[in-house]
Amino acid sequence: MLKLYIGNKNYSSWSMRPWVLLKQAGIPFEEVMVRFDSMGPGSEFRKSMQSINPGGLVPVLVDAGFAVWDTLAIAEYAAETFQDRQLWPSDPKARARARSICAEMHAGFGALRNACPMNIEAALPEQGAIAWRDQPAVRADVQRIVAMWTELLEQHQGPMLFGDFTIADAYFAPVCLRLKNYALPVPGHITDYIRRVCALPGVKAWIDEALLEKDFVDLDEPYRASR
Repeated sequence: MLKLYIGNKNYSSWSMRPWVLLKQAGIPFEEVMVRFDSMGPGSEFRKSMQSINPGGLVPVLVDAGFAVWDTLAIAEYAAETFQDRQLWPSDPKARARARSICAEMHAGFGALRNACPMNIEAALPEQGAIAWRDQPAVRADVQRIVAMWTELLEQHQGPMLFGDFTIADAYFAPVCLRLKNYALPVPGHITDYIRRVCALPGVKAWIDEALLEKDFVDLDEPYRASR
């Protein structure tokens, strides 16, 4: 069976992507959570992960002793291994576009990620309002996401970005939670898409389990002194 190493569900947006992908696609896997303590080179987290991934980070997918790390690589490996699940769109141009927007997410939107770190358990509308007011780069990131999602939802007639659920929806699931929990202003049809993503069984399972966690990681809590 596949084994997926992840960090805390409440905080780890990168871990969420492959977990949701596998869960929503009905691909069996064993979860191994490696809880965050710190990201320093001597941390227990780093020491635990370096024997599996030389970079010392999550997520990592292990298949019969073979390790794949980085979310895009994991997604591609899953798509190639489980071709019957149609994790990418079947149309070549749609597939290329889905890969393009996942790569854009992978490399970009740094302002949104830095200003609004994922925190599923917290409601942070005041912090979102301050980021929206004071950081033009955050507004630009959200504007780009809204434009991207709008075009795809209109072109493919929803309910997901490419009609049916694909890697792209798993990849943007943490963004949905950021927009929701920080109450960043988006149009109604984007709010509707966020609601549909959060209702997906794979996403809902992640959220429910994140809410049960009791860990409080200072590194990931720039806005609160306690949970």
